[in-house]
Amino acid sequence: MMLKPVKFKTHHGGVREEGLLDFSASLNPYLPEWVDEMFERAKTLSKRYIYWEKLEEELSNLIGEKVTVTAGITEALYLLGILAMKERRKVIIPEHTYEEYERIARIFNAEVIKGPNNPEALAEFVAKSSIVFFCNPNNPDGKFYSPKRLKLLIQAVEDTDSLLVLDEAFIDFVKDARSPKGENILKLRTFTKSYGLPGIRVGYVIGFSEAFKSVRMPWSIGSLGYAFLEFVVRDEFKHLEKTMPLIWKEKERIEKALNVKSDANFFIKNVGNAKGAVEFFKKKGIAVRDCTSFGLPEYIRFSVRKREENEKLIDAFREFFQYSP
Repeated sequence: MMLKPVKFKTHHGGVREEGLLDFSASLNPYLPEWVDEMFERAKTLSKRYIYWEKLEEELSNLIGEKVTVTAGITEALYLLGILAMKERRKVIIPEHTYEEYERIARIFNAEVIKGPNNPEALAEFVAKSSIVFFCNPNNPDGKFYSPKRLKLLIQAVEDTDSLLVLDEAFIDFVKDARSPKGENILKLRTFTKSYGLPGIRVGYVIGFSEAFKSVRMPWSIGSLGYAFLEFVVRDEFKHLEKTMPLIWKEKERIEKALNVKSDANFFIKNVGNAKGAVEFFKKKGIAVRDCTSFGLPEYIRFSVRKREENEKLIDAFREFFQYSP
C-alpha cells in the first residue's frame, strides 16, 4: 500500500531569524511573572505520567463553561476531523482566513466550499449537515463580530442541523468581547497568543465535551502544558487583566499613526507587494508577516508590541512609504 501526501500546503510564516523584532507573530509581548517558576514545576512533573481530569475541571470552573483541554487549536481541529468529517460533509470556509481549516478538511477528504468573510452573507452558503468555520476575531485582519452580528449565521446552522466552529484564538485581545452560545456551536480557544508562549501547545474547546474526550490522544499536552495550566488556574487570569489594557493603549496609538483598524492585537496593511515589504522591514531589523498565503499578496500583517518596539515599527513604515514608488 502506498501512502500519498495531501496536496495542500499551509504556510505559518516560516522560521524567524534571530535578532529581528518579531511583529509577525500576534502574541502578548508581556510574559507572566511566574514563567520561570512554571518551568521548574514542569521539570518535576516530567518524571511521571500526566492526568489532567482534575485540572480540566478547575479550568472549567474558572471559565464558567465545561471545557476539554487540547494541545492547542491545531489538535482540536484534527479531533474535529476525526469526529465529523468521515462522512464527507460539506465544509464551509470564508475567504481570507486561517488556512489550517482547509488543510484539515482536505486531509479528511471533505468537500470544501469557499464563502464570503461576513457572517450574514456566509449564512447563505450553509448546507444541510455542514461544518461552518468562522474565525472571530478573524486572522489576518482582526475583524470581530458580536453575537448579534452572528445571529443570522447561527440561525442558518441550527435550521440545517449543521455545526458552527468558532475559532476564538484571539478573543482575549478584543476589548469587551462577548461570545455567543448555542447547541450547534463549537468554540476553539488557545492560551498560546494571550500568554505570549507559542511553544506551549495548550488550548481548549467549549462544547461537545464527551465527543472530544473520546478521541483525544492520551498525555498530549505533557508536563510543560500541565504546569502552565496549573499556573493559569492559580493566577485566575490576572495576567490578562494586567497586560491587556497596555496592549489596547498601544493598539490605539498604532491605529492613529499608521491609519489602520482592527479589533484584535494585529493589523493588515496594503503595501503593494508583500514580499518586497517583508524584505524592506527585515533590513530594518523587523519581521512582519507576508499575507500571500491568506490570498492577500498586497498585504502584510503586524502585531502590537511594547511601546519602544512599536515606535521602531512606526518609523520603519514612514520610511517605507516615503521611498516606495
